Amino acid sequence: MEEFNSVDVKTLAVGDVVKAKVTKVEDKQALVDVGYKYDGLIPISELAALHVDKVSDAVAVGDEFEVKVTKLNDEKEELVVSKKAVAGEKAWDDLAAKLESGEIIEAIVKDIVKGGLVVDVGLRGFIPASMVGLSFIEDFSDYKGKTLKLKVMELDKEKNKAILSHKAVLEEEAKNKKQSVIGGIQPGQVLEGTVQRLTDFGVFVDIGGVDGLVHISELAWNRVDKPSDVVKEGDKVQVKVLKVDKDNERISLSIKETQQGPWAIAAEKFKKGDIVSGSVKRLASFGAFVEIAPGVEGLVHVSQIANRHVKSPNEVLKEGQTVNVKVLEVNPAEQRVSLSIRALEEEKVEQVEQASRREHQQFQQENNQSLGVTLGDLFGDLKDKFK
Repeated sequence: MEEFNSVDVKTLAVGDVVKAKVTKVEDKQALVDVGYKYDGLIPISELAALHVDKVSDAVAVGDEFEVKVTKLNDEKEELVVSKKAVAGEKAWDDLAAKLESGEIIEAIVKDIVKGGLVVDVGLRGFIPASMVGLSFIEDFSDYKGKTLKLKVMELDKEKNKAILSHKAVLEEEAKNKKQSVIGGIQPGQVLEGTVQRLTDFGVFVDIGGVDGLVHISELAWNRVDKPSDVVKEGDKVQVKVLKVDKDNERISLSIKETQQGPWAIAAEKFKKGDIVSGSVKRLASFGAFVEIAPGVEGLVHVSQIANRHVKSPNEVLKEGQTVNVKVLEVNPAEQRVSLSIRALEEEKVEQVEQASRREHQQFQQENNQSLGVTLGDLFGDLKDKFK
């Protein structure tokens, strides 16, 4: 601060703003040299916009700052000045500029009151409870003495009202972080995430500070009726990035794409000639679709439904029915499995016929053997008689 210049007594009047230097600190007031013929007095209530318990908490001997003359009586040598009046005027101008620019400021939480927090921004600033955090905060006791980053939301000088928000800063930081994270994500990446919330249409998963949507159709290879059948909040999951919409900040994810698909499993599990059990899922004019594993449906062509002529599959089958089928072909690349019920029926008929033939052959052999012994014995006896 510049050196004090002598002030013409006649020009010093209430409302003047002058430089001051603290010369003495007392319990309830501070004395300052303003270049006048006697020192000025700053009451404790005029030191700062907010309550000050002790003068020594606000100023010390040697401190220099500007003050505003609030009372002058030369006859009584009474000169009262205010530090907070000057600071307040500057603060209003500064906050107005910050409101327009959206610039972030910092302030210390001085007090906790009903409905929010009080901060010192050169004047009394108020942070409503709804503007403190991103979510509801029940207890503010930990906030006293904390330095918070704030945005100016509303100013009304006439009502001495300055509304500030910490939430707005947190939201801006979250948005910037989200944009940064989204910028680094590419389709095809496999990431670990945490299930945040479940909806009827899918699941939102946190992948490093940004949520992506796993649509219900992407939760599993088999049909999912509701997301809670597959995951719950807090679960750690592997997800594959399907699509990134940076303009709308949307990320589409898949859980099922990180798992071995049903057709890959089918290629390992089923081979031509295998006999398996399945459930009839759909009937069409050309055949029936039978699910032989979760997510794997094979076609039983109408010609393969029975060992007789069938005009329509519903003559023989109904949806939900459990049937045994024979695997004719497995083509995972085209996601196709050909099945047959007729082949099993024909095999049963063949088995019955083979069994019948075996029984007939055995019967003939036994009869021939029995007949051969009887004739031998007979002719042997006659031969002995004619000797």
